[in-house]
Amino acid sequence: MKTLGLLGGMSWESTTTYYQEINRRVRHVQGGLHSARCIVFSFDFAEIEQLQHAGKWEEAGALLDDAAAKLKLAGADAIVLCTNTMHFVSHGIERSSQLPLIHIVDPTADCILKAGFKSVGLLGTRFTMEKDFYKARLTDKYGLRVIVPEDDGRDAVHSIIYTELCNGIIAEASRKSYYKIIEDLAKAGAECLILGCTEIGLLVNEEECPIPMFDTTKIHAMAAADWAMEFDR
Repeated sequence: MKTLGLLGGMSWESTTTYYQEINRRVRHVQGGLHSARCIVFSFDFAEIEQLQHAGKWEEAGALLDDAAAKLKLAGADAIVLCTNTMHFVSHGIERSSQLPLIHIVDPTADCILKAGFKSVGLLGTRFTMEKDFYKARLTDKYGLRVIVPEDDGRDAVHSIIYTELCNGIIAEASRKSYYKIIEDLAKAGAECLILGCTEIGLLVNEEECPIPMFDTTKIHAMAAADWAMEFDR
């Protein structure tokens, strides 16, 4: 089994889910007491969040590059960036670490296409919903139509992520707000939903979601585990 290098802490609430889901996948496939080989570099998210909202993306990307290089030195065989938003500045990771990056969009898009959907609603941070790095990959590489909430909806989704979910706060009023926004996406033509922030799965569940949803955290974690185990077959 290969060793996964996890760039986590953005936030740690979702990084714990990554660690759990990767190991659950390994146990499911290999059985017994098998678990994943992982090395975790966990950031202080307060520092990353300040750079994001100050627009200092190049500086934030340099931190990722440096951490990825350290994971390489520690023995990682591939990098898993445990956040959607920071994929905006993930382009230097492979160069700095000389390791493959398992990109979060690719396994998510594969699952959506296999399910037969062509139009997706996207929820995430304002950066993910508005910048092209995420939507363009879904559209240009996979031919998916991407629909995001209206401006007020994007504000609500973004605010709840940073002020509540990243702090482990799960509020029923916020859950209802999210489901209303999802209903609006469905009315706008979304056939399914991408949880394009690794914290949103803490709030929204498949049973109550009005359209099929794809949780990027779980999909990404499973893809990473499968990549690591591929070398045992």
